[in-house]
Amino acid sequence: MRTSIATVSLSGTLTEKLTAAARAGFDGVEIFENDLLASPLTPREIRARCADLGLTVDLYQPMRDIEAVPAELFARNLRRARHKFGLMRELGADTVLVCSSVDPEAVDDDALAAAHLRELADLAQDFGVRIAYEALAWGRHVSTYDHAWRIVEAAGHPALGTCLDSFHILSRGSDPRGIEDIPGEKIFFLQLADAPLPAMDVLQWSRHHRCFPGQGGFDVAGLVRHVLRTGYAGPLSLEVFNDVFRQAEAAPTAVDARRSLLALQEEVGTAEAKQPPAPLTPAPLTPAPLTPAPLTPAPLTPAPLTPAPLTATPAIPAPVVPTGFAFAELVTADAEPLTGLLGALGFARTARHRSKPVDLWQQGEARILVNTGAVVRRDGAQLAAVGLESPDPGGAADRAEALLAPVLPRRRAPEDAPLDAVAAPDGTELFFCGTGRDARHSDWRADFEDVGQPSAAPGVRRIDHLALTQPWHHFDEAVLFHRSVLGLDAEDSVDVADPYGLQRSRAVSNPDGTVRIALTVGAAPTDDTVHAQHIAFATDDVVAAARRFRDAGAPLLPIPANYYDDLAARYEFADGELETYRELGILYDRDEAGGSLRHCYTRTVGRVFFELLQRDGGHRGYGARNAPVRLAAQHAVRTASALVGG
Repeated sequence: MRTSIATVSLSGTLTEKLTAAARAGFDGVEIFENDLLASPLTPREIRARCADLGLTVDLYQPMRDIEAVPAELFARNLRRARHKFGLMRELGADTVLVCSSVDPEAVDDDALAAAHLRELADLAQDFGVRIAYEALAWGRHVSTYDHAWRIVEAAGHPALGTCLDSFHILSRGSDPRGIEDIPGEKIFFLQLADAPLPAMDVLQWSRHHRCFPGQGGFDVAGLVRHVLRTGYAGPLSLEVFNDVFRQAEAAPTAVDARRSLLALQEEVGTAEAKQPPAPLTPAPLTPAPLTPAPLTPAPLTPAPLTPAPLTATPAIPAPVVPTGFAFAELVTADAEPLTGLLGALGFARTARHRSKPVDLWQQGEARILVNTGAVVRRDGAQLAAVGLESPDPGGAADRAEALLAPVLPRRRAPEDAPLDAVAAPDGTELFFCGTGRDARHSDWRADFEDVGQPSAAPGVRRIDHLALTQPWHHFDEAVLFHRSVLGLDAEDSVDVADPYGLQRSRAVSNPDGTVRIALTVGAAPTDDTVHAQHIAFATDDVVAAARRFRDAGAPLLPIPANYYDDLAARYEFADGELETYRELGILYDRDEAGGSLRHCYTRTVGRVFFELLQRDGGHRGYGARNAPVRLAAQHAVRTASALVGG
């Protein structure tokens, strides 16, 4: 029989995936939509490339959330499908995978689903395309292969068949013997995958993927409350099997474990213990010393991490949630590339530190410190420190210390602001900044002498969010740290497809969104040196801001044309709007409530790049749908630069 492989099963760019499949001896491929959207090749060029390699394009996938939806939404789905079918004609693919809907608006109505799929098949037939309908194991109303087949059979259209997927069938425990009741000609495609059996899943989950309280999704605090109501007076003991923890250094993992129990006791409402804890040995800090730094400590020699004894009075101060970003500090040996980008973005150099080689660049309420006196990694510029505006800096620092955050000593002149700083798990230094001049926390800006004025032209308003790549073994620890120490709320974890793997991302934020931090971990232990950090700036008019940046002679990240062809199928735009986005490399997203996000990116300097974004209609997301395209574009630029440099 012929063999085929889905491009999503392989790493790299679409061109690399096709070459690998051909060299391995496959006859054909399934083209995954994200791979096409991120490719600089047109559909016709992809078709020619496959032909040159001796590959057929056996399937284009997936089309999602098509059937059993309200009429207005189905009309939009047909519009999207018409575009996809035209694209498939250019691609040379005659079969498209349609997954059973997970749309919240989908209704449990098999007759309506059959009618919608029949109408979709009518349209597909005009383009010479067949529809292979597949039941997702987590489909909203259709989750088994036999249910999907009943709908296909009821629709009764020659261009409509079913796709059978071994994972979706076997993971639900469905009896595969029923497949024999389906006519062979109505099975349009067969996808194969294996997975551990359900019993093994639970065992492996237990033995390899446990984590500390507060890092997962279980209601551990609720369970502890039930136990304590029995009169239990013994210890709270951790028994955690986790492959990552077993490969990481023991000392920082132990600190993380202890922090999780302190936070758990706080959540339970009984932050007291019968016996005081033993002193904890300080954990070694990951990053190289950043010296000298503007508002950053001298060599990182942590103070003893001995928490105050847990007594009847809670030892952990209440959370002090930050209210904004005071600054973001970039360290670099060569300031010119960074300051060139900042200048093109509309920032002005407004102040110089009185005693350190640190400049303040400002636009609106966005403040960037550029430090040329610190020791930097070999990969260049990096985001080293963040100033967090706090209504009670002293209380925030006390809480951080009580929760075992390493307190960072500072070398400073007598007149410098005595700011408290702690180290996050990835080594980023966090400063608690007030705006008053109290004895303990004076205004950090008093350490700077004015040398200029911010631009009066409208542009960047403030820092919208920061994106920080975490070392692979610190991701869960980082989420717990930001939740417990800073009091930020954690959103659901999101997986983002990268050309060379899968990134995991989880955002933390304060309630009003004035502090947002996206924590990301790469697909492999070495990825923390590959994936860059970035600072996102909020603007009221991203088109105008992008034009000013480009007119200043600075290049924006180029986005493949296929992405905009897909946007045209997904959304309706005003005349000329999509062309403007295409011209400037602006990405677009819309949430379920109708809020929109428009954003674009600069090139990367060292490990840092900048984002301009405009939120409308209350959009609170980060453009996760666009992330695979952005990541692929950055890989393409990096590869091209390496070739030119070589």
